[in-house]
Amino acid sequence: MSENGIIQGEFFMNGDEACAEGAISAGCRFFAGYPITPATEVAERMSSRLPEVGGTYIQMEDEIASMNAILGASWAGVKAMTATSGPGFSLMMENLGLGVMLETPCVLVDVQRAGPSTGLPTAVGQGDMMQARWGSHGTYEIIAIVPNSPQEMFDLTITAFNLSEKYRVPVLIMSDEVVGHMSEKVVLRQTAPEELVERPRPTVPPEKYLPFQADEGLVPPMALAGEGYHFHATGLTHDERGYPAMNAAAQDRLARRLVDKIRLNKKDIIQYEEAWVDDAEVVVCAYGITARVARHAVQMARSEGIRAGMLRLITVWPFPEEHIRELAQKVRTFLVPEINYGQIVLEVERCACGEANTVLLPHMGGGVHHPQDILKAIKEAIQ
Repeated sequence: MSENGIIQGEFFMNGDEACAEGAISAGCRFFAGYPITPATEVAERMSSRLPEVGGTYIQMEDEIASMNAILGASWAGVKAMTATSGPGFSLMMENLGLGVMLETPCVLVDVQRAGPSTGLPTAVGQGDMMQARWGSHGTYEIIAIVPNSPQEMFDLTITAFNLSEKYRVPVLIMSDEVVGHMSEKVVLRQTAPEELVERPRPTVPPEKYLPFQADEGLVPPMALAGEGYHFHATGLTHDERGYPAMNAAAQDRLARRLVDKIRLNKKDIIQYEEAWVDDAEVVVCAYGITARVARHAVQMARSEGIRAGMLRLITVWPFPEEHIRELAQKVRTFLVPEINYGQIVLEVERCACGEANTVLLPHMGGGVHHPQDILKAIKEAIQ
């Protein structure tokens, strides 16, 4: 451990613990949460580690309060995070929307389990993917990234904080129970200052500051509580001063900017990984733990002379629709295995625009796909 409390080196740890270490390396110094399997290890790790780096951990009374707490902490100037799973994720949706409206940097980790309702607390699912995009009401955009290993739980948590700060938006880490609970080698490191993004800050004196005026670009500078700047933060539609503006023109101006600051920067935000797509007839499109199983199935298909490719989604929201459209011009079929009854497959189908077939291979949760089942579906897709 370094003098500032950052742990460095190679360790054998699970994804939830790696996520907590990634948050600390990214500069997170506040965590509010409520224990829920399979995300509890994130909270447990943060409860022991944050005091060692001068941070604050609070166990809240529920997930509603947890989401509210990290919004308040962010406005007080600290990088903040919470973690939950399906039922808790549902409870956080209203305040997630508040975070979008207030343009509040923060990170929300959802270690997905099978549902609905209480479902299978200790078993895997991927059923929250559409909720991540559409769970809160109104017109907005969100950023959601999907790790597939404990190492990525560390690395992509740092990415999540950077994107959150840069675009002043809550960022979701859509993990799953297997990635959260599997233990692998993880290389922990101290993030260099130049690697970390900090939120835009005011450059004008307090008397000239308009908290929601984005003079350059689409992201307004953010003053912090207690700095001497006067601002009003409300979930109501507001003008550049932050004051409620109950008219269609103000709603149009605000909602467009909240959406455009994400959509117009998709090239900076979206990540994906692909293999063997140049000659592929069938491309398996997957994410999270399912992508690891799918890659094995694609390798088996390639060994049998089948022209199969792999597209792993790392950023799911905003969706990489332009790339899917490009691939649809070259391949016959997209095969989408998911641990749900069909969510991201709908986006793939929409973007394929009928140029390529789209086939769902669902799993209801409680376990992962078997590689042989994906291989069988690949073979059926080329017949």
